[in-house]
Amino acid sequence: METINYTPRGVCSRHMEVDIEDGVIQAVRVMGGCSGNLQGVSALLKGMKVEDAIARLDGIRCGMKPTSCPDQLARALKSAV
Repeated sequence: METINYTPRGVCSRHMEVDIEDGVIQAVRVMGGCSGNLQGVSALLKGMKVEDAIARLDGIRCGMKPTSCPDQLARALKSAV
């Protein structure tokens, strides 16, 4: 199992950890940010292929910000492939 540690930029969350095994997301932990929303995103990503998660999350914006926590998760996942 590989664990990605990622420091997001331009969003409220401070740190992201993603466990990946055989190209499938096993767990996502996000410190900081909107707790309920990020717990929901984390639960939805569990069991998803990394490539599918990137395709769904990449480019999502938060309000007027050019990025979001889901977009930052996509960037973290891109570092693994």
